[in-house]
Amino acid sequence: MASRKKKAEAVKPKNTTADAYIAGAGTIVDESVTETLKSNFMPYAMSVIVSRALPEIDGFKPSHRKLLYTMYNMKLLEGPTIKSANIVGRTMQLNPHGDAAIYETMVRLSEGNGALLHPFITSKGSFGKAYSKDMKCAAARYTEAKLAPIAAELFSDITKDTVDFVDNYDATMKEPVLFPVTFPTVLVNYNIGITPGMTSTICSFNLKEVCETTIAYIKDNDINVADTLLAPDFPIGGELLYNREQMERIYDTGRGSFKVRGTYTYDKSNNCIDIDSIPPTTTVEAIIEKVIELVKAKKITEINDIRDETDLSGMKITIDLKRGTDPEKLMSKLYKMTPLMDSFACNFNILIASTPRVMGVKEIISEWVAFRSECIRRRVYFQLSAAEDKLHLLKGLQKILLDIDKAIKIVRETEEEKEVVPNLMIGFGIDEIQAEYVAEIKLRHLNREYIINRLEDIEKLQSTIEEMQSILDSKAKIKRIIVDELTEVIKKYGVDRKTAIVAATDDDLTDTAEAVDDSPVTFFFTRDGYFKKITPQSLRMSGEQKLKEGDKIIQTVEAANDYDLLFFTTASQVYKSRAADFADGKASVLGDFVAGKLGYDEGESSLYMVPTKDYSGFMLFVFDNGRIAKVPLSSYETKTNRKKLIKAYCDKYKLHSVFHFSEDRDIILKSTSGKMLIVNTGSIPLKASKENGGIAVMTQKKGQRIHSVKTYTAGKLENEYRYRTKNLPAAGSLPPAGKAVQTKIEL
Repeated sequence: MASRKKKAEAVKPKNTTADAYIAGAGTIVDESVTETLKSNFMPYAMSVIVSRALPEIDGFKPSHRKLLYTMYNMKLLEGPTIKSANIVGRTMQLNPHGDAAIYETMVRLSEGNGALLHPFITSKGSFGKAYSKDMKCAAARYTEAKLAPIAAELFSDITKDTVDFVDNYDATMKEPVLFPVTFPTVLVNYNIGITPGMTSTICSFNLKEVCETTIAYIKDNDINVADTLLAPDFPIGGELLYNREQMERIYDTGRGSFKVRGTYTYDKSNNCIDIDSIPPTTTVEAIIEKVIELVKAKKITEINDIRDETDLSGMKITIDLKRGTDPEKLMSKLYKMTPLMDSFACNFNILIASTPRVMGVKEIISEWVAFRSECIRRRVYFQLSAAEDKLHLLKGLQKILLDIDKAIKIVRETEEEKEVVPNLMIGFGIDEIQAEYVAEIKLRHLNREYIINRLEDIEKLQSTIEEMQSILDSKAKIKRIIVDELTEVIKKYGVDRKTAIVAATDDDLTDTAEAVDDSPVTFFFTRDGYFKKITPQSLRMSGEQKLKEGDKIIQTVEAANDYDLLFFTTASQVYKSRAADFADGKASVLGDFVAGKLGYDEGESSLYMVPTKDYSGFMLFVFDNGRIAKVPLSSYETKTNRKKLIKAYCDKYKLHSVFHFSEDRDIILKSTSGKMLIVNTGSIPLKASKENGGIAVMTQKKGQRIHSVKTYTAGKLENEYRYRTKNLPAAGSLPPAGKAVQTKIEL
């Protein structure tokens, strides 16, 4: 185990006093890397996850919440806009991370930036545009802002003890832990977060659809979310290529991807195409740069010019066409070869009680309903306590009003002011709080009208208290309140979808038709999951392969740059990529860490690489218990550009080895018992189901398992017939006693 060492030994520094010397400072400490990570890195990682990067059930990260709460305290729900710099400065009382980070948060939450479907900040001035990397926002001293009307839904109950408050970083102020939001903001606005070891990407949905889906869920927990929550919706518009099965998978698991493409109109008089919306994952500049690159490479020849004509009326990319160009065919090519059509990857990772959880839409709604129910319960209890306190005062007043002359007499005959309250308590049998209330009544209120009104207030309060108590005792009434609130939100803020839903065709879902260089290359794949792609020329000039300490090359394949790459992992998944997506490497570099480049799940690592061009041959999965599954490689071929396939092999049994063969051949299995068995893969049935458990090939007694699996060439073993069998499963045979088995079997 690698370890680190601290300074040689404790030495008292020169020219220092005895008090300045710290006992034990500089002492040698041997500490494992894992312990260092636990003590140093893990606290940092958890701080980022819990306190910075991931949204919570109210839909906000801490930075969002601190900014919006500051604006609420500044009374910015009403009145005119004020300078953004003023807001940023005040927010630093809650957020100590600097004015630049606070202003960036404000920009993203503003309507001027256009990043959110329902912005919470009304802006004035240049706040940049989410769809452009060149259109930057103006400095905070030049722009103005205030809270948008919809922000009122975040704070309507915040003063009624609906959520907990905690100290800010220097304990000089209080701030809310969550906002008591009246609708599921976590699903309404796009949110992304990156933390050490995990990410979160939540796409935005139409507010009306989200509220209607939540209402439907409250009424019936067994609803199909896809019936009311049609598809994600983005502020920039565009078209979503809809596949019901794909969308339901995202709704169920919280993970998956779908395609979004830009929209355009054809101006026949000027023979040009005007693109007026693009996917949320790209920018105007990225699209223009890619089109120019394709034109220069002569992969697209129908374009005369392309330019950005975005103005105050909105985004627009104009493409001038050559005479005779079919605009529909050109756009079909641009969709496949540029970011004009892109995949949006979802990962609904949300903090629930300070714990990150990847949840489906129904589970998110369930958690939000539980959260909102608790907010309403706390609000009603707060109101109930206030009503009971008021009733208590009025009941004391009622006793006084029954004999007002007696009360006046007590006050008049009391010699000292401090004795008024005790004398009223004794005279009418009321407590100190009631007596204080009575003693403060003005003389002008001692009339018939005032007395009658106060008695009526008692009756109303008693009725109100009974109603509030019934709400606290009834989950159905609380849910009815939530439904009423959601219905009101729909009336106030519901708008039509901005992103159109179009049926996805096979042609839409096929991979990019961009030509790929097919020059020869050699692939190197290491045990620790590093990949290198080296050209023949570079390989001839190379020296020894550089590897991570303790790592070794387990696969070397001569192929071409246009091959597909399949990486099988320890989590029963396969990640697909193209060799062209990896840069040409050299022997002197470590190469690409595949888990990082392809975005493996946490704790997942690489097992085996399969380069292929035509998906021929088959995969062989050998399990510890002696079972072997045989799956055609074509089962992993897809028309879509899906980068990850789940359930790539059976996870019911522990996997020992993975192989890809182009044709049937012999393999030799060795058990921990010492027995060996030669099997031809042709005797193992081929099954199209990727997660089939295969068949029993080599029987294992209790406590035994497969020790090694290698390919076998006839003649490598003496008396090899001893290790062959006509029927499966078989136990295999031990080598002859007293003879060492010599073999040159290669992996």
